Amino acid sequence: MDQVTPTQDDYWVKNYTSSLETSRTHAAPCLQEDIYAFAQKYSPVVYSLVFLLAVVGNVLVLCVIHRYRNSQSGGACSFSLTDTFLLHLAISDLLLAVTLPLFAVQWAHQWVFGLAACKVSGALFSLNRYSGILFLACISFDRYLAIVHAVSSGWKRNTCHAQIACAFIWVACLGLSGVDITFKQVVVGDHKLLLCQVWFTENSTQWQVGLQLVSVILGFGLPLLIMLYCYIRIFRSLCNATRRQKRKSLRLIISLVSVFVVCWAPYNCFQLVDILHRLGTVTGGCQFGRVVDIGTLITESLGLSHCALNPLLYGFVGVKFRRELVRMCKGLLGQRGLLGMEGWRQRRPRRTTGSFSSAESENTSYSVMV
Repeated sequence: MDQVTPTQDDYWVKNYTSSLETSRTHAAPCLQEDIYAFAQKYSPVVYSLVFLLAVVGNVLVLCVIHRYRNSQSGGACSFSLTDTFLLHLAISDLLLAVTLPLFAVQWAHQWVFGLAACKVSGALFSLNRYSGILFLACISFDRYLAIVHAVSSGWKRNTCHAQIACAFIWVACLGLSGVDITFKQVVVGDHKLLLCQVWFTENSTQWQVGLQLVSVILGFGLPLLIMLYCYIRIFRSLCNATRRQKRKSLRLIISLVSVFVVCWAPYNCFQLVDILHRLGTVTGGCQFGRVVDIGTLITESLGLSHCALNPLLYGFVGVKFRRELVRMCKGLLGQRGLLGMEGWRQRRPRRTTGSFSSAESENTSYSVMV
């Protein structure tokens, strides 16, 4: 395993689960022991908690969606567009969650998993961050077309189009995660411990600033603008709506978008501050550097918690999801369910008589999640 020993000017202790991890401030020569000590106490606890909640929650989501899809007569292409995107969102969150124990071990001890795991875990982080907001943007755009423009049901019935869109998103996000695959290294820090981080050569400020801008724009700013436009138009359209279900059906989707913004907006704000600091627009000494460093560590952890919050939203806001989850649990724990899948099969919901994405899908009434 190749190891790089950074100089005092190059090394900066921060949260190395970051997709770009270029939030090193110009206060690098300052003492960083307090930041490192804080990370050792804070990160393992947070990562472990998020890992447990995210794995349990997203596995339940996948089970509910899989069970419901099998109950439909039309197969994968009769599946709701909304549920298709939410399915891929759950997969994305689960992929991120499985990397968190690796970084919890890093901060509790050191990186012991080798260079390949370092690159793969960093790529999975970037993959989740980009794909998560893009799937939410797709859901928003789908609702915009269905409600504002009342797109013909011929398009909405063919959710294979949504599968193609999801495949394109995965491929595009995999390309964006190439930064981690290329530049992730296992380095020896000032504390003589192995750490997994993105490693740039000296005098690479322009590269780092450029990559940070790409991360903020493509991973947050542009999709957020698309979602805001879609929901503003949707709310204007629903102002004259007489059916309460139309308004109610948007509650879960808007909650998902709102939680994503709350989780990731602070981290992106610190990224912008760091960009301005690198460009010399914002100046500050060691204390300013500590604030940015610790702020990045905390806000990035807040962003990571997003993968554990989505299943909670489904349970609290999604009435149909909660009902389907209760049915599944009763099937598994009931008299016949004690033996496993038998109870699952016995208590499957009855097949719907119409298309899963019929005209009623304009309000997601056939979505298992809403």
